[in-house]
Amino acid sequence: MDFATIIGFLAGMGLIVVAIVSRVGVMGFITSFIDPASFAITLGGTFAATMVNYSFHELVSVFAIAKKVFTQKDEDAIGIIDSIVRLTKKARTQSVLAIEQDIKGLPNPFLRHGFSLVMANVNVETIRTELETEITFLYERHKLGQEIFLTMGTFAPAFGMLGTIIGLIMMLAKLEDQSAIAGGMAVALITTLYGALAANLIFLPVSGKLKRKSEDEVLVKEIIIEGIISMKNGDIPSIIESKLKAYLPPKKRERKVIEK
Repeated sequence: MDFATIIGFLAGMGLIVVAIVSRVGVMGFITSFIDPASFAITLGGTFAATMVNYSFHELVSVFAIAKKVFTQKDEDAIGIIDSIVRLTKKARTQSVLAIEQDIKGLPNPFLRHGFSLVMANVNVETIRTELETEITFLYERHKLGQEIFLTMGTFAPAFGMLGTIIGLIMMLAKLEDQSAIAGGMAVALITTLYGALAANLIFLPVSGKLKRKSEDEVLVKEIIIEGIISMKNGDIPSIIESKLKAYLPPKKRERKVIEK
């Protein structure tokens, strides 16, 4: 589970709530900042506009992709490199068939697939084409998820402003009651607050997190492709290790992973 994302959400909301409560108290927060109608206008309008912009299938699929923001850990690139080097050494000292059981125990499905192509004696060009095609479609799926959350981050402030305009119209319709103007203005501005919070604390950060996770996943898959191709070409393990670690920042190249 990605605790940084959860902590970020909770810390952001918590600090805002604490700041408000410290000024107006708990009851003031409930009465002045909790408004179901404003909530419905802002988030309801945002989701409705997003449904108009995308197909139902795309919207359903994006939630499965977005789940990675909370549940998927970062890819262990150095651990994957160690696995590739270890299996390459075993294949060279024994035989390619000797690593069959090891391949089945690999946790990364893309790595398993790459080694299975080597086991099937598929040529280098076909291996590269098949694995790179999988990366291409992975990137497109992730790009869709990023775009949808970015779209919601764009719509949310707009519907917040729309709610404010609606509130102002309703308030100005009752100008004869001067005592209601200040309270009406406060309620009208809540939708703007909701829109800004939803965009800048939820939708845009999720889009950015999906982009970063997608880039990390693609990098690891590129490392796997290079490792599989190098093994297929008969490169020695030390050369493969040096070649694959060149993809990583210097600080991450020396981290050791204890294999269970």
